[in-house]
Amino acid sequence: MKASNHLHALREAIHRERHEKCVEARLLRMPKKPGPVRYHARVQLRLPWLSARAAPMRVPREVVAGGRVFPLVVVRHRAARRYLIRVTEEGEVKLTVPRGAPIGAGVRFAETQATWILSEWTRLAGRLAWGDGTMILYRGVPQAIAADAGGIRMAGLSISAGPDHGDIRARVRAQLRTIASTELPARCLALAAEHRFEPSRVTVRDQRSRWGACSARRAITLNWRLIQMSDAVADYVMLHELAHLRHPNHSRRFWREVAAICPTWRSSERWLRQHGRELM
Repeated sequence: MKASNHLHALREAIHRERHEKCVEARLLRMPKKPGPVRYHARVQLRLPWLSARAAPMRVPREVVAGGRVFPLVVVRHRAARRYLIRVTEEGEVKLTVPRGAPIGAGVRFAETQATWILSEWTRLAGRLAWGDGTMILYRGVPQAIAADAGGIRMAGLSISAGPDHGDIRARVRAQLRTIASTELPARCLALAAEHRFEPSRVTVRDQRSRWGACSARRAITLNWRLIQMSDAVADYVMLHELAHLRHPNHSRRFWREVAAICPTWRSSERWLRQHGRELM
């Protein structure tokens, strides 16, 4: 019985030794563990349903309208729900693409809007070229700019003296922005006190896409172009942003708050839609 057990143990030991040698031989034949893989910036993991033969889409960076070449700037925006195009003062066409939408389709959309792009640029170019007699809005009233050897004047303001005007538009904008930086915060704080709002601060900025904003830190920012609006419209914009201190949304409660503190808000909204683009 003892001899049988000894023989069985000997067989298991031999089997185990052979097994370990086989495993060792396999390990020796295996390639060494690779080091960290460094990918080039252009390397991307292709999705399995995309054809490996499909060439990468080349997005043209320009749009031709009326014989004029406009640089195309493509921007993705997660909140956008449709393709949008805008002509900038620098002569660029900005294409906003919704999240997940194909850029190529957006480019084709921009190309179909060549007539509108040229018309918009013509309007912008006429607005940007300021000189003697140019009309602009100031406090809601159209005012003529007088530019001659004596300097630049408008609505009782002496903007510069002497014949060296430089860029008239830039000088007038700078003057109005200086006035706005002083007057708008003071007016907003007065409205806040009247209606028992407590903003943390009020600042004036050169915003391109909004008239005002209210942050989570209760800070109000106002577009300096409010100085070009009538007092009623400018007050509405300020009250609109102040109302967000109580209702940080555009719910029914928010609009009831706006209506309570600014009964003429609807007419101000209509003015902004009709004349907002006329502001500089």
